[in-house]
Amino acid sequence: MSGWAIKAMADTPNGHNRGSGGSSSGRDRTGVFRRNPDGGIPDKVERLYRPAPPEDGPAEAGSAEAAEPTRRASPVDGESAPRRPASRSGGRVYDGSGRARRERQRRARRFRNVSVVVLVLLVVAPMVFYFWSDSRLQRVDALPDYEGRPEDQPGTTYMIVGSDSREGLTEDDMDTLRTGSAEGKRTDTIMVLYVPDDGKPSIISVPRDSYVEIPGIGANKINAAFAEALGGGPSVLVQSFEQASGVRIDHYVEIGFAGFVDIVDAVGGVEMCPEEPLEDPKAGLDIEAGCQTMDGPTALGYVRTRATIRADLDRIQRQREFFSALVSEATSPATLLNPFQSVPLVVNGTETFSVDEDDHLMDLARMALAMGDSPTTTAVPIGSTPTLDVGSVVLWDETRSEEMFSAMRNGEEIPESALQD
Repeated sequence: MSGWAIKAMADTPNGHNRGSGGSSSGRDRTGVFRRNPDGGIPDKVERLYRPAPPEDGPAEAGSAEAAEPTRRASPVDGESAPRRPASRSGGRVYDGSGRARRERQRRARRFRNVSVVVLVLLVVAPMVFYFWSDSRLQRVDALPDYEGRPEDQPGTTYMIVGSDSREGLTEDDMDTLRTGSAEGKRTDTIMVLYVPDDGKPSIISVPRDSYVEIPGIGANKINAAFAEALGGGPSVLVQSFEQASGVRIDHYVEIGFAGFVDIVDAVGGVEMCPEEPLEDPKAGLDIEAGCQTMDGPTALGYVRTRATIRADLDRIQRQREFFSALVSEATSPATLLNPFQSVPLVVNGTETFSVDEDDHLMDLARMALAMGDSPTTTAVPIGSTPTLDVGSVVLWDETRSEEMFSAMRNGEEIPESALQD
């Protein structure tokens, strides 16, 4: 190519060597873009790096604001404006020492530690206390399966046995409580708490002189089924009642003299209102008529005495009434929310209660809640009280007792016609 042709091509303006004005007279041989008064690509490129105008209008030429550069790119055509950064007047202050960061870390650690302590107090500690208390329950094999045992039935039944065991009592205690010093244990109290699937719970007293057939012993008073001297015990007592009634027992609870006294004292005593004064030196009881708060020793004498006209029948009625009042007091908010009463109650109760091997503290709690629900108090209907070769016994009313037991077997509320005063 000739020299004049090369020179002509260099002098011709094009898109790759454009002057500041877009013409040959204003072109810059250095190749640096200059602002084009008519706009175009250089103007758009420059707008990307142009400082944003202040909010109160364009700054005057030569001012500090107009000359101050910004790192924020202005929006190009068709794009939305970027969000303006928030003012730092109320935000974090960086002093270069890291003091603020360390303070935030300390606050985070304090919050974490407090949260862990609260979690332990609200969740872990109660769980540990529950399992510890459950492990203190005395367990016996009271509900073994045997041939001919009733099948599972609707509703729930608890056999509650008050034994005359002196375990845990010193000689001074036995003198104070007038318990005597007999070895072994027998039962003065047999009750069944029945909770139907639908309806009101019932506390049913089983007269200790009820004449029934006892496995391995023969026909005798039902309390003989519990006597260790005759080869009885919890399982024999449960089996005797199940075979005589056809009602399956689901849970077993037993408490001795010492446990009874401790529980009454743990709740601060129980208020009872006997209609007449009671005095029984054998039971260590001497109280006036009228409402009064009974402590542990007084309560024990109150549920044991037979120094009344109907003797054992009056006693089982007092036992039902007192036990119901005791459970109501133990499950009241005033007791449960007071750690000085609720904790000793659980500690004393779990140490002295005997339950079946498959029963747990939760079963006792369910029993207490059912008994605190104003249950009906009654007894197995009595037909007659003849004297046989084993002494004076109680024979159940066949018709009414069967009406009661039939309702229990079917998970129904016991009808009023089957209730015994």
